[in-house]
Amino acid sequence: QGSKLFGCCLVQRSCQLVAMRNSEFRSRTVAAAGLIALAYGGYDTSFASPNALKAPETPVSHNRMQRANSSAVGVIGAGAVAACAAAAVRPGRPTKAKTGRTKTRALNPDNFSDVCDQTGVTLNRYMIEANRQGVVDTDILSVMNSIREATKVISKLVNTAPLAQAELLGLEGAINVQGEDQKKLDVITNDVLKKALRYTGKLGTMASEEEDMPVNAALSLETTASGTVLSDTGKYVCVFDPLDGSSNVDAGIAVGTIFGIFKESEETNAVCNLPANVKDLDVDQVSCLAATLQPGKALVAAGYVLYSCSTELVFTLGRGVVGFTLDSSIGEYVLTRPNIEIPSRGKIYSCNEANIENWDEPFQDYIRDIQTGNCETGDKYSLRYIGSMVGDVHRTLLYGGLFAYPADTKNKDGKLRLLYEAAPMSFLLEQAGGLAITGHSRVMDIPPVSVHQRVPIILGSKEDVEECKKYYEKCDDPKLKERCANRLKGLVTA
Repeated sequence: QGSKLFGCCLVQRSCQLVAMRNSEFRSRTVAAAGLIALAYGGYDTSFASPNALKAPETPVSHNRMQRANSSAVGVIGAGAVAACAAAAVRPGRPTKAKTGRTKTRALNPDNFSDVCDQTGVTLNRYMIEANRQGVVDTDILSVMNSIREATKVISKLVNTAPLAQAELLGLEGAINVQGEDQKKLDVITNDVLKKALRYTGKLGTMASEEEDMPVNAALSLETTASGTVLSDTGKYVCVFDPLDGSSNVDAGIAVGTIFGIFKESEETNAVCNLPANVKDLDVDQVSCLAATLQPGKALVAAGYVLYSCSTELVFTLGRGVVGFTLDSSIGEYVLTRPNIEIPSRGKIYSCNEANIENWDEPFQDYIRDIQTGNCETGDKYSLRYIGSMVGDVHRTLLYGGLFAYPADTKNKDGKLRLLYEAAPMSFLLEQAGGLAITGHSRVMDIPPVSVHQRVPIILGSKEDVEECKKYYEKCDDPKLKERCANRLKGLVTA
């Protein structure tokens, strides 16, 4: 009796300590399961070893936890403590994003309880489940909520632009940092997204394709009845292209928003490549710049929103890829693609073939071979090209094949921006089972040396990209190899 009483107290205390970081519901159910099991099964001293209390490395889902708690009744003391430890894996802390080399399945909505039959799984519900299962923390939850609300506004603006041409269509009259004419919607959508993200208070830095430099995302000073206060600065960095393909917006062609989320490094200045003109920046600008210049493999989340015949939000949290469609009748994104996996092969290639004579020789050879069927599959590929990255990548993701914006004689480093376009899209494609390269090297491995650095990109189905890469590996052009190698070394300054 003394041993059982001692074991009961010890199990109860262990459950309390291990489950302190979880919700009140988890603490109660896990502790109860342990006590019941002990009461009926007796006390087993084998659980007292340190290894018996070690939690598993893989987080346990909410529903699996409930099943584990139920089965714990009638198990001896050691089993009760194991269940207690398994259910108390730190759910509030985000898991480390995978590189995409190994596919990880997205959250399974079939395991969600009490889903509304009228709406299905909304984006808000999905993110709450992701937070509950330890995939993301509350800061990412807040940032995604802001992206959700901002893109609903942008969708409305894009769809009503033809009805308000004077206010929304045409040129703004300014030139952005890329040297491109800014559309009115470029400026408006950039402002919408910036304000929505800043309001969360969960970002330390923001960087937009439409602006010269990253900016501090902390809320400004506010005066209240108790005095002047400053909101806490967040620990994440959000990079975004507010309206990709905006040159097409006047024609009503598909456009989109691209975003990526990094976590600020505790040793930011040590791991980032700062440009040579850093001496001309103030302290705040240097901090923002250093926080932003991270390679794609450091992303914790990324995605895009396609504004077309429907508005679709596709993203990854480092756990597979999911897609939501905006239901305008209820004003909510609803889960329509619970687990997107790109086909390993496709029969479509997407690029501006008018530039073929100016491309690097390996890519020219590859395109000519897939046009004629002189390739590994023996099939002739078809060309489909919208001219909007989001639209072309969305089709590639669903149907397979290849999207490319390669280097050419005029643009040795391509035209797409590493931080705002190439890295987020590469992360998403890899999470869906695809690949993304510049030719010789992986896009996700390139350390950015400037916020508007450009890179060539070839992304799509795994086997298609691997076949394309073989053409580069057979190429003996030393200058081409040097350019790819220099990007990986952080030697590119453009």
